[in-house]
Amino acid sequence: MSFSLYIAKRYLRSKSTNNAINFITYIAIAGIIIGSASLFVVLSGFAGLRDFTLEFTTVIDPDLKAEATIGKSFVLDSIQEKQLQDIQGIASFSKVIEERVISSFDDKKQPLIIKGVDANYNKVYVLDSILWKGSWLTDKTNQVVVGYGVSNSLNIGLLDYGKRITLLVPKPGKGQITSLNQAFNQIETVNVGVFTVNEQLDDSYIFSSLEAAQQLLSFNKNQITNIEFRLKKGANEDSIKTQIQSVLGDNITLKNTAQLNDALNKMLNTENLLVYLLLTLVSIILIFNVIGSIIMMILDKKKTLTTLYSIGATLKDIRRIFFIQGAAMTIIGSLIGLFLGYLVSLNQVYGPEYLKVYITQTLPYPLSIKLENMLIVFVTITVLGLIASKIASTRISKNMVKTG
Repeated sequence: MSFSLYIAKRYLRSKSTNNAINFITYIAIAGIIIGSASLFVVLSGFAGLRDFTLEFTTVIDPDLKAEATIGKSFVLDSIQEKQLQDIQGIASFSKVIEERVISSFDDKKQPLIIKGVDANYNKVYVLDSILWKGSWLTDKTNQVVVGYGVSNSLNIGLLDYGKRITLLVPKPGKGQITSLNQAFNQIETVNVGVFTVNEQLDDSYIFSSLEAAQQLLSFNKNQITNIEFRLKKGANEDSIKTQIQSVLGDNITLKNTAQLNDALNKMLNTENLLVYLLLTLVSIILIFNVIGSIIMMILDKKKTLTTLYSIGATLKDIRRIFFIQGAAMTIIGSLIGLFLGYLVSLNQVYGPEYLKVYITQTLPYPLSIKLENMLIVFVTITVLGLIASKIASTRISKNMVKTG
């Protein structure tokens, strides 16, 4: 055991005869504990909020989505479809058409996004999890399933064959328009279900069969806007993307779930970073108590330091004593703080209902306990503590230990 470490351990175990110095030391350790505990709890809270948000956002997001690189649509012929079916890692895929339309119901009009899907769509997604009322649409019919918000805003009921939803899109072409029929393509549809995913989708989406969407948009039989893939568990995403790209060609862009929610991920990551930096700043203020505590210890041990210097200890050894003491305070405090933060987070996830913090009357605030957040907190607090200890220990000068 080195000389500096031995003396630092003795100083840590012994109390000062000055109660004020002991009190300052306790405050410094408490600051480290509070800083590390609060930082871990908040990071766990943001991790839980991120998982909670993405859980509802990605419920109808595919593992991979193929879109046209140029233009809005592309043609998938029967040969390409067969080649996609032969790719081992693909569990299922669905041909989809997405486009903006105008809906008209009972003299109310609203812009929507139609999503025409084929019969395989229920193999790509668990549709029962998003259906709020009614049933899913039947393939090759003019049935639709509307979002909860759309149902409320247009006052659309279920299976009301006397009141049909009219969907319209402008006709492509040139020349003078003399009637409404010349200006718009339109189809009459019947609502058979209401889905709910999140506010954005609920207020703007309407599902139809692929054939109905093709008819409305004057698409050819094999013309679609995207393909949505569900991969088998454990499948190699990069390998499958390469195989799909070789089948569909370079005119198609493939995106995974993270890329489809890129804007949301960036927003959540930015918020997480800003909160981390803010709490780190607070932790810096708390940890600077370590500097004050070590300086007070140095002044309290001034005569002892002169003795140590006289018997052969170097200035570097004496500085290392207080650096080790500050580092030990920081590490012990951060570990205690992490443990307390872990207990608080554990209670929020698994504890009794009456001890949890709630967003609403029935929804507890989501927390996600992750090892990476523990490491981030430990490294952050430890590095700040080491810097503070280094700053404080360098206050010891040769004149101080010579004239103690």
